[in-house]
Amino acid sequence: MAELLSVENFANLAVLIFLQAVLGFDNLLYISIESQRAPAAQQAAVRRWGIIIAVALRVILLFVMIKLISSLTEPFFDIQWTGVIEGSFNFATIVFLFGGAFIMYTAVKEIFHLLSIDDLASEHSERTASSAMKVTAMIVFMNLIFSFDSILSALAITDVFAVLAVAILVSGAAMYLLADRVTEFIQKNRKYEVLGLFILLIVGVVLLGEGGHEAHLKLFGHAVEPMSKATFYFSVTVLVIVDVIQSKYRRKLEAQKQGVNP
Repeated sequence: MAELLSVENFANLAVLIFLQAVLGFDNLLYISIESQRAPAAQQAAVRRWGIIIAVALRVILLFVMIKLISSLTEPFFDIQWTGVIEGSFNFATIVFLFGGAFIMYTAVKEIFHLLSIDDLASEHSERTASSAMKVTAMIVFMNLIFSFDSILSALAITDVFAVLAVAILVSGAAMYLLADRVTEFIQKNRKYEVLGLFILLIVGVVLLGEGGHEAHLKLFGHAVEPMSKATFYFSVTVLVIVDVIQSKYRRKLEAQKQGVNP
């Protein structure tokens, strides 16, 4: 017990909580968007149970990864089609590649859906709602995919299970408390829904790059390079700033058309 209460572990815990909070942003955004597929009366419950189950499974996943970290890094299979596709794929890289592709598919599908509907006000009533259980399962599944990145990053800081587990529980509690507020904000400000989907699209690109880099993947002779976290957050910041400025400029133009000083 005395070893757990060391200054080093407290310092690592503070860093891990910050890391989990930063990496959990895209996860929270996905939960907020995905939960809207469930029947309206059950959306809040879907978010809560999705987060609770996902956090519990994340702790279990952490325990398994600590025990089997060497096995998880061993390649399952290799592809050596020289000049076309080359790479060595293990469990983690497969998860990253599949998860990234699925997130990109989901984001693109939702963007095209928003462009195809004629009446935004009646969108949710016209769209067939998925069952609460199906949406909860999808949130849990995607949360675990996001978890691989955060857990692998956390294991680079410390391998003390108790410290890592506390960081996961704290970040899970933060998501639990913020999920409803983020969803309400998106519902009240529908213009930011497209922004959120494009951020998820970039998240998918990040996961694909991470998986491709870890697999030493080469496509047509060119190595797949990962997008750095700094580049990702810079891109997201630019997207948000551009969207805010564009919204203010649009309101200014509309006010001028109506002969009102903004």
